[in-house]
Amino acid sequence: MTHIPDAKVRQLWHLLEPLHAVLYYAPEAFEEAAALGYDVEERWPSYFAWRAAPLGAAGPRRVASAFYSFSPAKVAEHVPAAWAVAAPREVLAARLRAVDRAYRTLFGDAVDGPDVARAADLARRAAEAAHLEGRPLAAANAELPWPDAPHLVLWQAATVLREHRGDGHVAALLTAGLGPAESLVSFAAIGAAPVETFASRGWTRAEWDAAHQLLAGEGLVDEDGIATDAGRALRAEVEARTDRLAAGPWRALGTDAVGEFSDLIGELWVAVLGSGLLPSVTTLGIGKG
Repeated sequence: MTHIPDAKVRQLWHLLEPLHAVLYYAPEAFEEAAALGYDVEERWPSYFAWRAAPLGAAGPRRVASAFYSFSPAKVAEHVPAAWAVAAPREVLAARLRAVDRAYRTLFGDAVDGPDVARAADLARRAAEAAHLEGRPLAAANAELPWPDAPHLVLWQAATVLREHRGDGHVAALLTAGLGPAESLVSFAAIGAAPVETFASRGWTRAEWDAAHQLLAGEGLVDEDGIATDAGRALRAEVEARTDRLAAGPWRALGTDAVGEFSDLIGELWVAVLGSGLLPSVTTLGIGKG
């Protein structure tokens, strides 16, 4: 099977993540969420509904387990309340309508062009090659029927692939002994994003401090929350392992097709970032290595 370098695997994630994340920030998505009855004064009610719907009417423990980095209390604020507003099947239909509308706004006539169709074909091939054992969010999205429109196929494939990577990232964190709160503290410690950015995950100050103390006791962060050499090495191994665990679909696609796919979605990536929809700093640490 083809070897795809870790750096290329990470670059592909950087290219695909914005195409997926449109769902959580586009005005069209908030309009569709509001039509279902969700509170759209903040993004979290629709975020939890959009992202968890492939799992079915899952309860807070299952969603917190799959999402990993969110505090259980934060998840419980929105799940299972999300399913009292709309059934998962209604949410799934609405999220495709939201992506259809958002992509048409962002990409214009290119949505129906041959480049998007070709990119969708390649992305679907990669997504269908993904091994889904132990990957609950990827498997849940992969089980959904494929849309007919190529641009929606592209979005759904991007979603399967990003959740496949995310599920693998959770496995890497578990292997490294980093629980949900510890994973965020250790990520902030290497400068992936300001500590304040991670407040969106809902951990209390006491919980954050407890995670910091645990990592400090293991020699991974100093008293100011800055990663030690050992802490940086551990995070580097987590990210490298995540890349390796995410490489399978791209190896199956092959070097030439991967290169073609990167070229095809480059302009779409630019359009999404240029729109200003997405925040410049997130908990994902994209752009931080």
